[in-house]
Parts: sequence; C-alpha cells; structure tokens
Amino acid sequence: MQYVMTVIWTLILVTMLNYVVGSVNGVEEFNFFHGLYMAIPAAIIIILITKVIPDEPVEAKHH
Repeated sequence: MQYVMTVIWTLILVTMLNYVVGSVNGVEEFNFFHGLYMAIPAAIIIILITKVIPDEPVEAKHH
C-alpha cells in the first residue's frame, strides 16, 4: 500500500510542478501525460532511495 501511495503522491506533485513550470514558461497547452511520464521514474527513484537508507539508527563509535 505504501508503494501505491508513493506513486499517487508523486503523480500529483510532479503533475502540479509540470503545470506551474509550464505556466511560468508560457506553455499554452497543458499535457497531463508529460507529468505522468516524469512521475513514474521519480516514484521508482524515491522507492529505491527508501530501500537503500537503513531504518535503524547507526550506533556512534567512541574512540
């Protein structure tokens, strides 16, 4: 379920970013699929980053 929500939130945020940047740059036609095409790799990268970062804190070594 966490992966589904990650993909949904990434889709929402990347599409919103796509719309805002397109509006600032003066793009006349908004294309939803451009945001979709950018959101899928972004979601995969986010999921991979969460797999690489450990959940437990690392113990500090005292010298």
